[in-house]
Amino acid sequence: MSGFNAKQILLLNYDLEVYGLANIKSAKKRVITSQVRAERNKAVKSRVKTYIKKVEAAVAAGDKAAANEALPVAIAEIEKAASKGIFHKNAAARKVSHITKAVNAMA
Repeated sequence: MSGFNAKQILLLNYDLEVYGLANIKSAKKRVITSQVRAERNKAVKSRVKTYIKKVEAAVAAGDKAAANEALPVAIAEIEKAASKGIFHKNAAARKVSHITKAVNAMA
């Protein structure tokens, strides 16, 4: 995939059925833009889940040092995603609370 960005890849793999529904130029652009944003949001959500899993794995293993090291990184990723509107602020707060509570329970 060298030389292609996300938008170009979506255009190359564009579903003709969906493309046929949009007749106006701005509507076609909105469909592409929505798909690009959906892919970006999906990647951010996946990254957040990975960081949460790292914290939970450290807690499950009983490794307090690793859990305390992974916690601030996970919280930063969650808050960044919430600030960009990928997660609702309450959903982000719930995720932060869940992992913080798990790490604090190790004491």
